[in-house]
Amino acid sequence: MKITEHIKNANGKTLFSLEVVPPQKGIGIEDLYKNIDPLMEFKPPFIDVTTSREEYIYIDKGNGLMERRTTRMRPGTLGICAAIQHKYNVDTVPHLLCGGFTKEETEYLLVDCMYLGIDNVMALRGDAMKGHQYFEPTIGGHASAMDLVHQINNLGRGKYLHNEDQECDEHNKFCVGIAGYPEKHIEAPSMNYDLKWLKQKVDAGADYIVTQMFFDNKKFMEFVTKAREMDINVPIIPGIKPIATKKHLKLLPQVFKIDLPEELISEVENARNNDAVKQIGIEWAISQCRELLDFGVPVLHFYSMGKSDNIKKVAGELF
Repeated sequence: MKITEHIKNANGKTLFSLEVVPPQKGIGIEDLYKNIDPLMEFKPPFIDVTTSREEYIYIDKGNGLMERRTTRMRPGTLGICAAIQHKYNVDTVPHLLCGGFTKEETEYLLVDCMYLGIDNVMALRGDAMKGHQYFEPTIGGHASAMDLVHQINNLGRGKYLHNEDQECDEHNKFCVGIAGYPEKHIEAPSMNYDLKWLKQKVDAGADYIVTQMFFDNKKFMEFVTKAREMDINVPIIPGIKPIATKKHLKLLPQVFKIDLPEELISEVENARNNDAVKQIGIEWAISQCRELLDFGVPVLHFYSMGKSDNIKKVAGELF
C-alpha cells in the first residue's frame, strides 16, 4: 500500500514509522530484527531502509603502490526490504540515491521493487562521496533528486530509458517520498530558495515529504507554514531522533547540519553520564512529539540508527 493511502486511511490519526540502516557487509540481519521487534507493538505501517553510496578503499600492493577499489559498506537495501516485508508484513520504503548509481541501475532496482510488491520509494540526491567537499553526479547518473523523481514517475507510466511506451498498470506507479529541511539544506543560500527547490520536486511528482531530524518544533512548524504558502500541499512527515550521548552535541550538527536548542545543550552538558543523557533525550523527544501531535502531523517518523530502546520508551508514551 502507498504511504499516502496509509495516511488517508488513518483518518487524521498520527501514525508511527521508523527508518533502519542495513547491517555492514558481512554482518547478519538478526541484530536488525532485534531492534525492529520491540517497535512492532506500535504497528508501523511502513519502515524505511537507507541506502549507502560507494566508497573508495586503498589496497596496499607492496613496493609503495596502492590500488584504489570501490566498495559499499552497507549493501543490501532491497534484500533488507524484502526480508522485513516477509517477516513483519509491513510496507517498506527503500531509499534511492543519485550519488553512486547510474540511471540504468536505478531502473533495474525499480523493476525489482515491482516484482517484490514494493509500492513506495524515497528519492534522494545523497551526500558527496567521502573525502569530497561537493556532490558530484555519477557518470550516467542523476544530478538531483528532482531528476530522480522524474525517472521514477516516467517508469510508472511505462517510459523506460531505452524502450519507451511499455504497457503499464497502476501497480507500477510508485508513491515517491522526498527529503525536506526545516533548517534548510546546507547548500541552499536561503530558506526561500530551498523551498522553491522543494516545490519543484513536488511538481515533478513527489507524493510526500519526510524532514531531516530537528530538535526545535518552532522551526518545523515555520517550515510547514511556509511550504503551504508556496502551495506545497503533500503530507509533510517530521523526522525525530532522540539524542542519546554527549557526543551527539558535536556529531549531529556536524553530520546533519542542524542546530540544537540552548536548553537541550545545557541539559546534556550538565548530565552526569550518557545514561542520564539518554533519559534527557527521551524526555525531550516525548515533549517534542506531543506538541507535534497537537499540530496534527500525519506520521511521527523515527530515525533508529540501529537502536530502538529509547524510541520504544518515547513511542510508549504516545501510541
